[in-house]
Amino acid sequence: MSLGGDDGYGDGYGGQDPARTGGTGRGGGDAHLTRTHLPEGDGDGYGSPRRPTRTKPSRNLITVVSVFVILIAAIAFANRGGDDASDDTSTNSSSGTNGNDNDNGPKAEATAPTGERPVNGKNQVTGIASGFAKSEQGAQSAAANYAVALGSVDMFNKDRRHELVPQIFMTSAASDFQGRLDKAYSTNMLTSIGLDKNGKAAEGMTYISRTTPIGTKTTEHADTSATVEVWCTGVFGTAGQGSKNPVTNDWFTMTLKLRWEGDDWKVESYSQKSGPAPVNSDRSASTADEIAKAVEQYGGFTYAR
Repeated sequence: MSLGGDDGYGDGYGGQDPARTGGTGRGGGDAHLTRTHLPEGDGDGYGSPRRPTRTKPSRNLITVVSVFVILIAAIAFANRGGDDASDDTSTNSSSGTNGNDNDNGPKAEATAPTGERPVNGKNQVTGIASGFAKSEQGAQSAAANYAVALGSVDMFNKDRRHELVPQIFMTSAASDFQGRLDKAYSTNMLTSIGLDKNGKAAEGMTYISRTTPIGTKTTEHADTSATVEVWCTGVFGTAGQGSKNPVTNDWFTMTLKLRWEGDDWKVESYSQKSGPAPVNSDRSASTADEIAKAVEQYGGFTYAR
């Protein structure tokens, strides 16, 4: 903001000096005649009349008002939730129509608070969030957290995996998926990526498997069932000098079919496909030691819609 500005006045005397001498005398002979330039009026016949004072608005005032208007507009836009749906909600709320409570209540948006608590707590053994709301929003929150667990390094350890599966899957599906996952994480598979039968990396190495949800989308939703797609990225591999399976990143989408069971959402089945993946940047890769320390020092999150 400029601190300068006009003084609000003109030049006062129209370019003439207030008093000046010059001219010729009368009655013969030279003489000096003093001419006085009047400050106001129609002039004295020698100088130009004084111009009226002009008042111009201060640049500072214009700038302050402009910034204030922009700030108010920005706040109003942010409170809308950034979506036309929010406008509709506001209109219904203020028009006094006889709509139901759902029409007048807040709608879940990507950046707008809903007022609904997303999760009640975590399982003390597995650390997985629990107590999701029985709603589309709650189903998306559950799917995001279950995707993180299914893509975690804990799945490579049999004992830890057997603790996680009953917390993620429905009672009727847990046993079946336990067997499938035990077969998938076989000793041969673990050996092929440099891990022992317990999913541990060799001495001096750190195996990394961390999944991060980018967004969620509900494709089907009913009172006690939902299908949610979770778009994810993640880092996977072994960090350490001489690693034959270096840490890389990946992009994939998990589709989870959920059922409401025991006052919470549980997984009935799930699948995974590659992408969507952005173009890789030309950023230089960090060292294996930096990656290993980052995973140890930076904890994960509870994801909620």
